[in-house]
Parts: sequence; C-alpha cells; structure tokens
Amino acid sequence: MNDTKLRIGTRGSPLALTQANMVRDLLMATHPGAPAPEIVPIRTTGDAVTDRPLAELGGKGLFTKEIDRAQLDGEIDIAVHSAKDMETWPVDGITIGAALEREDPRDALIGAASIADIPEGGRVGTASLRRRAQLLALRPDLETILFRGNVETRLRKLKDGEADATLLAYAGLRRLGRGEAADAVLSSDEMLPAAGQGIIAITHRGDDDRAADALRAISNAAAMVCLRAERAMLDALDGTCHTPIAGLATVDGDDLQLCGLAAWPDGRDLVRLTQSGPASDPEALGAAVGTALRTRMGPAFFAALGD
Repeated sequence: MNDTKLRIGTRGSPLALTQANMVRDLLMATHPGAPAPEIVPIRTTGDAVTDRPLAELGGKGLFTKEIDRAQLDGEIDIAVHSAKDMETWPVDGITIGAALEREDPRDALIGAASIADIPEGGRVGTASLRRRAQLLALRPDLETILFRGNVETRLRKLKDGEADATLLAYAGLRRLGRGEAADAVLSSDEMLPAAGQGIIAITHRGDDDRAADALRAISNAAAMVCLRAERAMLDALDGTCHTPIAGLATVDGDDLQLCGLAAWPDGRDLVRLTQSGPASDPEALGAAVGTALRTRMGPAFFAALGD
C-alpha cells in the first residue's frame, strides 16, 4: 500500500461492520506504517426491504449492487462481503481479491436442541430456500415462515414467539460473540451449508493493482480454493435465489472434495453428491459437481424455478 488510505465498503449491519473491522485489522497488521483504512458503510436495498423474499426482489444482488456501484465509481477501493451473499456472476470490472480463513461453515439451530426436537407442525423462521428444502426433506410436517433481517432482528422475532425455531449461519454468531445463542450446530450431513458460507470475501476493481497487492497479503489459500470450487458449482448450475442449492468444499493437502446438493423447495427429489479432484483446479471440480447435479435434477427443475 502507499500513503493513500484504502476505503473499505461494507453493509451497515453489526455483522458486516464486524467483518469489515476484521479486514481493516488484518491490513494494518500486514502493512505496518501504512495509513489506517477507512470503513465506509453503505446501505443496500437488501437491508432496507426485509418483508419479502429475496427472490421476489431481485436476488442476492440487492445486498451488493449499491456497494458494487460505489466501487466502480471509485468511492471505495475494496468491499467486504459474506461470500454466501454474493451473486454467482460478479459485476464486470470487479474481482474477488481475497478470502479470509473460513469460519465454521455449519448452520446453527436456535429454539430446539435438534431438528427432531422441533414440535410437530412447528414453525421455522427462515428466508433461505436451501434451509427450507433440507428441513422439509427431513420433517415435511414443519411450516416455514419468512424471517429476514440481521442476526439480532431474527433472534428477537424468535423470542417474541413468531416462530418455534430458526436457523442462522454459525459463523456469523461466532463473529458477533453470540455463539452461545445456538441450541445446536447442525452437521453438514443434516444441513449442507450455502456455497461460500463462513468465508469473508473481499473484492476490488479489476484494474486496481494497489488494492490487489494489499489483499494478496491477507488472503487464505485454502479458503480461496474452496470458494472458487463452490462458486464454479453455482455457475454450472446457474444457481440463483430461486434454486435450493448447497455446497461445501474441503481441502486436504493437494486434494479437494466438494459436496453439492439440489432439491425442490418443498424438499422433494433432494439430490446430494460428492466428488474429489486436485486442489490445483477447483473450477474443474466445481463445474463437474454442478453439471452432475444439473443432469440429475433434469431440465424441468430449472425451468419450473425460473432459471
């Protein structure tokens, strides 16, 4: 970095600001003597409108489009995102320059000690089709109701009795120091996470060499490999907010394993498969898993869901 401070764009939620501060601290630790980066909160449409599902509003881009615009306009230099909230296809001119070491990617169940312990016919608050499909595949008696908003908003809704249970990313709870709020942490066999869950991704303009160099020093190689594989799977599936899709990659030395899942929103015909490949080519493995899932689900699935 040079003598000009980097401007870090982020959503304004408590979790987003916590993650932006994590990135700021890492940049300061790896670039001693450089000016302290400035955090620039940006209000997104996804944060402003919380009473409708994302799919009805335009998808995950509602959490990123204002930030992308600020980045392309030169108002910020880098942007911090929860990787699971990023669109499958990045905006032209913006690239992912770093991924921080992955936090626990699993989902936390709040309100019950296990999925089996949710009362019969119980209501589960979630805005995620992925969670809905996997829940209903295990417990078709459950009812899912829309829960959106930041972590504290969802916990308050649960406390107020709007639902019997809810699901949140355990990584977010841990980063906020609220890990104890989880009544159970679900294994990936029970609830496969969203692609990118637990990873903080940082973007920069493709032509900004200064930002690229700064981010290179804080990027975690294993997390980036996993993120590349999981996003390649989404790309092969044309995954959007209309499709219940999950994916989790793990690295073991030179080997990479990717588990992917697709299902109808009501949990029907859930397909789950795992493949392995070299960690040196994560996109190839992601494309293979995505293509295999797409073949197994058939064209009617994607046509019905609007992809």
